[in-house]
Amino acid sequence: MEFRELVGRRYSVKKFSDRPVEAEKLNEILEAGRLAPTAKNSQPQRIYVLQSAEAIKKMEELSPCVYGAKTVLLFAYNENEEFRNPLEKGIHSGVEDVSIVATHVMLRAADLGLGTCWCNFFPNSRTAQAFGLPPDEKAVLFMPVGYAAPDAAPLPPHSSRKPLSETVKYL
Repeated sequence: MEFRELVGRRYSVKKFSDRPVEAEKLNEILEAGRLAPTAKNSQPQRIYVLQSAEAIKKMEELSPCVYGAKTVLLFAYNENEEFRNPLEKGIHSGVEDVSIVATHVMLRAADLGLGTCWCNFFPNSRTAQAFGLPPDEKAVLFMPVGYAAPDAAPLPPHSSRKPLSETVKYL
């Protein structure tokens, strides 16, 4: 499938089937994340694969956005490994790096016929604590992954996009 077709077809799945994600496909999408670029190749990302009934239940208690998925990826970064811009205090790459990694994961999942949903509606600190993340790791987002339910469909605003003239400026 061509890239433009892939990104046009992909949508945020809000209802997953009970069909489990095959280990081979999960490894493929995790490998896509591993290959993603990060600032100075620092690779501060951490991906926690939540699949046990206990872990899924815990995530469902923290957020309504699991949508019945049997696999959830929790993305975090190690703040001791992120790039810190020496030219301006307070500018660092952890969230950006994790976002690049998560995008690679999301697109590879779509390429393999899996659905995902990028979720940032959760209490980050409580989630990190609930899953025992080390103090130097910051949770950024989580992503349910799986096969879309037969009646799942994009939400109505999915295909609504601003024209390039509103989002791109040539200087």
